[in-house]
Amino acid sequence: MSQSVKETTLQISGMTCAACAVRIEKGLKKLDGVEEANVNLALERSSIKFDPAVTNVSALENKVRDLGYEVVTEKSEFDISGMTCAACSTRVEKGLNKLEGISSANVNLALERATVEYNPSIISKTDIIKKVEALGYGAHLKQDESKQEAADHRQQEVERQTGKFIFSAILSLPLLWAMVGHFSFTAFIYVPDMFMNPWVQFALATPVQFVIGKQFYVGAYKALKNKSANMDVLVALGTSAAYFYSLYLSFASIGGNAHTVELYYETSAVLITLIILGKLFEARAKGRSSEAIKKLMGLQAKTAVIERDGLEQEVSLDEVIVGDIIHVKPGEKIPVDGIIVEGQSAIDESMLTGESVPVDKKFDDEVIGSTINKNGFIKIKATKVGKDTALAQIIKVVEEAQGSKAPIQRLADQISGIFVPIVVGIALITFLIWYFMVVPGDFAEALEKMIAVLVIACPCALGLATPTSIMAGSGRAAEFGILFKGGEHLEMTHRINSVILDKTGTVTNGKPVLTDVFPTDSFVEAEFLSLVGSAEKQSEHPLAEAIVAGIKEQGIELKDVQSFEAIPGFGIKATVEGKDLLVGTRKLMNKYEISISDSLEKMDTLEREGKTAMLVAVDGKFAGMVAVADTIKETSKAAVKRLKDMGLDVIMITGDNQQTAKSIAAQVGIDHVIAEVLPEGKADEVKKLQAEGKKVAMVGDGINDAPALAVADIGMAIGTGTDVAMEAADITLIRGDLNSIADAIFMSKKTIKNIKQNLFWALAYNSLGIPIAAVGFLAPWLAGAAMAFSSVSVVLNALRLQKVKL
Repeated sequence: MSQSVKETTLQISGMTCAACAVRIEKGLKKLDGVEEANVNLALERSSIKFDPAVTNVSALENKVRDLGYEVVTEKSEFDISGMTCAACSTRVEKGLNKLEGISSANVNLALERATVEYNPSIISKTDIIKKVEALGYGAHLKQDESKQEAADHRQQEVERQTGKFIFSAILSLPLLWAMVGHFSFTAFIYVPDMFMNPWVQFALATPVQFVIGKQFYVGAYKALKNKSANMDVLVALGTSAAYFYSLYLSFASIGGNAHTVELYYETSAVLITLIILGKLFEARAKGRSSEAIKKLMGLQAKTAVIERDGLEQEVSLDEVIVGDIIHVKPGEKIPVDGIIVEGQSAIDESMLTGESVPVDKKFDDEVIGSTINKNGFIKIKATKVGKDTALAQIIKVVEEAQGSKAPIQRLADQISGIFVPIVVGIALITFLIWYFMVVPGDFAEALEKMIAVLVIACPCALGLATPTSIMAGSGRAAEFGILFKGGEHLEMTHRINSVILDKTGTVTNGKPVLTDVFPTDSFVEAEFLSLVGSAEKQSEHPLAEAIVAGIKEQGIELKDVQSFEAIPGFGIKATVEGKDLLVGTRKLMNKYEISISDSLEKMDTLEREGKTAMLVAVDGKFAGMVAVADTIKETSKAAVKRLKDMGLDVIMITGDNQQTAKSIAAQVGIDHVIAEVLPEGKADEVKKLQAEGKKVAMVGDGINDAPALAVADIGMAIGTGTDVAMEAADITLIRGDLNSIADAIFMSKKTIKNIKQNLFWALAYNSLGIPIAAVGFLAPWLAGAAMAFSSVSVVLNALRLQKVKL
């Protein structure tokens, strides 16, 4: 994506089927400046890439509204301080209205309050407060609102559909009762005479048709106005045909025996009731499919205790700004990312790393928002707040993945785009065949068959088949610390057949430790280590730091150093308590003509074990050696075996020498090693495998892995690594455990299998349902029930992914 392209997300309401999603997508893509638009029916969200020099978010929102749908926004009230006149309120109002993501901002000078309607996907309450402060005024969230949770539009949708269903069911029940009484085999059922009266049925059916059914007429009108067709068109056509034909018969019966007239009011009313019931089930199921996001958001602290102007005060999380000093008591959640400025404690980071053992933290150590302070009082300085925190970034990745579109969904979109017009054609042909050939002149019978075809063919299930599975699959993976950046990556991962593992920080811990100490007979080990540690403590080299840390752990006291010199590529030279020390490579010893012939065999043995050996000389004589190794992660061996058992070719790549690389690889069971590779060469090795027809996953954690991660079919970044690596990767493995690679591939396979099941059943419903309805074996009300069941069953099947065990 070029620097000039921006991304935004719009929450959209009013979509009823796949055709709606396709229509919005096409409409947005036609706008000048829009490079890409993906609409997710299950999430009711659109992800858009656009050129801000050509168009803006307001234009995108207006386009969605022109197409007949609504953009979901939030409304918040802020108390504004520092305004003195109308010019102040105008300035604040204009300043806020210029912000991207704000639909409208009204500032009331008398009340000292701003009412802002905004898109929470684009701008946060913190951003709004910062803008007001930048204009020279004070702002904070209105007190009563800061204590309330933001309304969940999904819950509102469930409540709205529940109300509609209850109202519709109460009016439709007498009509259904009357219908059941028509059958010869149910003649024993008592039906009140009043329910058979055409005008009573008219009175019951009309509110259902035009009050509850209004949404279908509005949706159909907007779709047809935009030269498109969707589920609303099918429902409006089918129910209107039944209703208006019944109304015609009602007028025709005036003056005759009205009770003997065959009416179809119940067909339209019961159909609408069943479709609303299906929508209610669907809304409930959709709410469950975004559980992963809710769980992640639930990890966030709601408030923070901060120091301002020498006072302690509890504020909403939205009001915390960078630089605030925050008090965190034992047992509390750390509100935002920051560094400890006072105190020390053990921090439970299991929500982020999966590591159950708390991590000791002290002054100047970094802490992550939403982790738990276990046992000590600490003060932290906020470094990242709002959408910049680690947890907010994770939530953003999961939301983007759930909102993106897998390539397999394109098939469903293409089918949906032409489906409705074809169904209308089939319904008309069905009517004509029945009216002129099967039951000549029987308008009512032919109409009933046409209605059944229109209703059974609604493409809701087809539109929900892929996005609900993507949502559930990526959400479940996120719970296990596997973040897919998009639906396309979730789909591609199951095709991987080769996995390249970077060594340092991926297979190994990436942190060297002191492993072996071999002093000559002239030295006691403690004395030897004291001299070596004292000399090395002046060095900033990672291996020197490992030696010093290992010696300190043994409780050995380090001495003062009189002189120190680092010799790049060789080692160090130092004077400790009057003794001249050399610590380093063979080359260093040879340079100062130190005899080391007796130690070379031992040194070779250590290097074959994957260790880095350093030779030590004291006062011109060889004094011994120490060895340092980057230890292998506890889970690496088992994870490599698991990958092999899945039929994957596992390769280790490293810049280390061949001998050390082979030693590490052998310890974890990797047979194929590519060693002594320069950082830029890693991407070339990936390309070589791809040239052989392999689908390659590259797994790494460092900046030097970024090019290879970007080139690979799937790049997986170890979450404990660098931000650059994670930015270049398609999947982030937060826990740093190689088992997460197998888990990611397993989750991808499960999700793709689930999508294929959904697409099969969605198409099967329509493919089998349409001919069954056309030949007369499906009453319209049964067709409505089957249509509703198809959508719900597809969503419920997708939700099974939320129970997958990894």
